[in-house]
Amino acid sequence: MGVRIHKLANELGLDSKELIEILQDLGEEVDSHMNTVSKETAEMVTDMVFEEEETTKDIIEVEDDITVKELAEKIDIAPNSLMAELINLGIMATINQELDFETVEEIAAEYGYQVKSIEVDSDDEEDVFGLVNNIEDDPNDLELRPPVITVMGHVDHGKTTLLDAIRKSNVTAGEAGGITQHIGAYQVEVNDEKITFLDTPGHEAFTEMRARGAQATDLAVLVVAADDGIMPQTVEAINHAQAADVPIIVAINKIDKPNAQPDRVKQELTQHGLVVEEWGGDTISVPVSALKQENLDELLEMILLTAEMQELKANPNRPANGVIVEAELDRGRGPVATMLVKNGTLNVGDPIVAGLAYGRVRAMIDDHGDRIEKAGPATPVEVLGLSDVPSAGDPMEVLEDDQQVRKIAEKRQDQRRVEKLERKAAVSLDDLFDQIQDGEIKELNILIKADVQGTVEAVRGSLVKLGTDEVQVNVVHGGVGAISETDVMLAAASNAIIIGFNVRPGNKARSVAEKEGVDVRTYRVIYEAISDVRDAMEGLLDPDYKEVVIGRAEVRDTFKVPKVGTIAGAYVTDGRINRNAQVRLLRDGKIIQDGKIGSLKRFEDDASEVAEGYECGIGIENYNDIKEGDILEVYEFEAVKRTL
Repeated sequence: MGVRIHKLANELGLDSKELIEILQDLGEEVDSHMNTVSKETAEMVTDMVFEEEETTKDIIEVEDDITVKELAEKIDIAPNSLMAELINLGIMATINQELDFETVEEIAAEYGYQVKSIEVDSDDEEDVFGLVNNIEDDPNDLELRPPVITVMGHVDHGKTTLLDAIRKSNVTAGEAGGITQHIGAYQVEVNDEKITFLDTPGHEAFTEMRARGAQATDLAVLVVAADDGIMPQTVEAINHAQAADVPIIVAINKIDKPNAQPDRVKQELTQHGLVVEEWGGDTISVPVSALKQENLDELLEMILLTAEMQELKANPNRPANGVIVEAELDRGRGPVATMLVKNGTLNVGDPIVAGLAYGRVRAMIDDHGDRIEKAGPATPVEVLGLSDVPSAGDPMEVLEDDQQVRKIAEKRQDQRRVEKLERKAAVSLDDLFDQIQDGEIKELNILIKADVQGTVEAVRGSLVKLGTDEVQVNVVHGGVGAISETDVMLAAASNAIIIGFNVRPGNKARSVAEKEGVDVRTYRVIYEAISDVRDAMEGLLDPDYKEVVIGRAEVRDTFKVPKVGTIAGAYVTDGRINRNAQVRLLRDGKIIQDGKIGSLKRFEDDASEVAEGYECGIGIENYNDIKEGDILEVYEFEAVKRTL
């Protein structure tokens, strides 16, 4: 019994004539009146047709996981159509959600595609925020480039005056009396050699860049006033530079003052690991007077000497890459970014990507305010033409065309959205033990802030002693005063936990901590902090309750009420004030009182809650020393279930 030709043709998706031609090619004797073929012949033809279909089917290569958007591009359909197909399969997926290999195979087959899995070496996985063309330069192509300097120091120690003095002493005759364009960075020329200075808000921008993985600075100049000595911000600057492993030159300023004590400064520097050369160390120090422009030439020569020892080189003959120093949105010119070219030469018209922004270089302006056509290595320029305002520290890179820069920027934007959804604290006391056990942490970095220096030193000594064979405790910075944004950025860059004593983070510092995933712990008793860190390292920490700040109010007036005490006339600046919550009174960032709300009123009436943007009267139980300008921080405790 044979198989009918027209039935076989229908099964194979052919018409009868096509099937007869195939049979004839196989050497079968077939005539136009023939109605059947043998079973063996039918099976042979079927195998041959299906094998041919398989080989003509398109093959797509995927890694273990692929997003809905990427799969839609590979099989050439609209992402919305693919999402609808997934819903039919019972899978609710967003455009950036990853699909497993089995689902990809099933979907691909529906559209006539075969799927081939490709192995990806984890070491070679793409870093979407890194450089796209990370070209290895031939040593023969490298040329010496100018050093990039950041000037840091305590406020009022003469940092700005020093920068201005250096700039003025290097202005050409034609520019004397003119105003030099401020672009956040500039170059000076000494003995026919150039030096690039980053005129940024000191160590804050320095750390912000480092937190984003950008090492823009080759050398830090630390300005210390000879009449004032080492101050809290000086210590911060030293810690930031040392954490970034950047060489330090100390400029001892204000030596023209009668009460100048440069030797005292050198003595204080030794307490922070900086021993000057004349005392047998390796730290260069130069006594200067920015006001009277004394010894500036010697300082610049020392900078060049240190740079010469570093042998700073770059290849100018390649597509440029660099880093964003600062950026802003100008009402007339759109997004304006100051860029420091690190490698290659940047030209007007180049397609660039910088962080999440992209575009073409429409115009370049140098530090003298002149329009230029190209900028080589270590040259700072202001660039117009980006689609958006990038962040300080973002990498900048020239790519092939507009399409490529746009594609990279969009990929980074997608990745940033995913990161925001998945963001969690890099290291916190709650999961410290688990991370130690998994071998993720070998060194626990801690940043200490307190109301007095004695407390900082006491805590530093006690915490360092907690180190074990598995994990060392390292204090990256200790200082006096409220927890600031700078502290949070340093903690983010160093993957550190912040511990505060009788001090609190401000609103901005708290929001930055949440954004960067930094764990901020505040205490009033030293023993509790040491106990918490020890318990966390031993896996014994059991945080039953978590403090949640629900609102803040600013005291704008005070009223004395007989038999009640002092009532604060306050304006709720953030969140809400709850009658049953706890309240702490802050003055200059320091905790003055911590207790319960005694009374809460709106006008003459008692209130259970007052929302942001409203005024109210607040009394603190058994406390009357409330002053105008104080901040009332209202908080409550939220029960947290501990999971291991």
